[in-house]
Amino acid sequence: MISARIVKTNDPLVIEDMTIPKPKNAQVLVRVKAAGICHSDLHLWEGGYMGAGGKFMKVEDRGVHFPLTPGHEVSGIIEDIGESVLYFQKGDKVLVYPWIGDQICRSCKAGDEHLCEAPQTLGIYQDGGYSDLILVPNYKYLIKLQEIDFNSSASLACSGLTAYTAIKKSSAMPGENLVIIGAGGLGLMAVQIAKTITNATIIIIDVDDEKLKEAKKLGADITVNSMSSDPVKAVKDITNGKGCEVLVDFVNNNKTAPTAIEVLRKRGRYIMVGLFGGSLELNLPLVPLRAFNITGAYTGGFNDLVELVSLFRAGKINSVVSKQYKLQEANKALEDLKNRKIIGRAVFNP
Repeated sequence: MISARIVKTNDPLVIEDMTIPKPKNAQVLVRVKAAGICHSDLHLWEGGYMGAGGKFMKVEDRGVHFPLTPGHEVSGIIEDIGESVLYFQKGDKVLVYPWIGDQICRSCKAGDEHLCEAPQTLGIYQDGGYSDLILVPNYKYLIKLQEIDFNSSASLACSGLTAYTAIKKSSAMPGENLVIIGAGGLGLMAVQIAKTITNATIIIIDVDDEKLKEAKKLGADITVNSMSSDPVKAVKDITNGKGCEVLVDFVNNNKTAPTAIEVLRKRGRYIMVGLFGGSLELNLPLVPLRAFNITGAYTGGFNDLVELVSLFRAGKINSVVSKQYKLQEANKALEDLKNRKIIGRAVFNP
């Protein structure tokens, strides 16, 4: 099988011809039809995230080992199955849930496998979907796609799931102002989800007019370009000086976080999602005086993905897939993502 692999961080990905694994027991071999290209893949390639004080947080310090085949947003067709697989058969169209845990930690036992203390995530801690075949450890991580197409469904496993979990965690309600920072793949998905399940007024902030236009098409009520206007003033003007009740930050860096704190009203809810790095200097008395809440949201559980696929089937949401690449174009794809040349989502079609 052919795979695009990170051999060394910041070096070009290498196309390798690898041995095709034979599924055993509950394992399933899936022929990849679409693999989403995610910012997390970019962070893997770059070797980590920028933390507080400019300190670089290495992915290897979190248990990642190279060489590695990245790619955790995968849809495809079952090629082969182990002898104990139930409910699935060769030829089934499936979406892969990649957030696999160790099954024994407190998070896994609580049903939060995506927050496992010793994660085994596909495409991060074990080989993933930048390949024409992927070995899934257990059939329980598969969802039948039926009529849903591969390109649109692939990104549900991460960008869609992350956006869905963040919007659910925001508890945004009708009559509230929900600010979304970032109109990338996650932000555009979040606009649709928020429109469907919250009925809040959606204000989206980004630096790219084209992405903001797409957000408006998908249901955003108000768009703000933070390059051409002051986002704090814009949100305050919209909310009669009070600020927003909810803010979901899909960028989450040292520029967006201070903005978020400034535009939150009393008892506001700030959900940090992005991994773009940096640090936040927080005026500590503000926290009790304004009684706002800061929390993080990191992807979601298997049942959340099932719910999201149901919304997709019902036509409530759709993935914005603007580009398709071949595996041999892996380095170009990641460079395009890094240079903000992709609106919505891009996928590999091996």
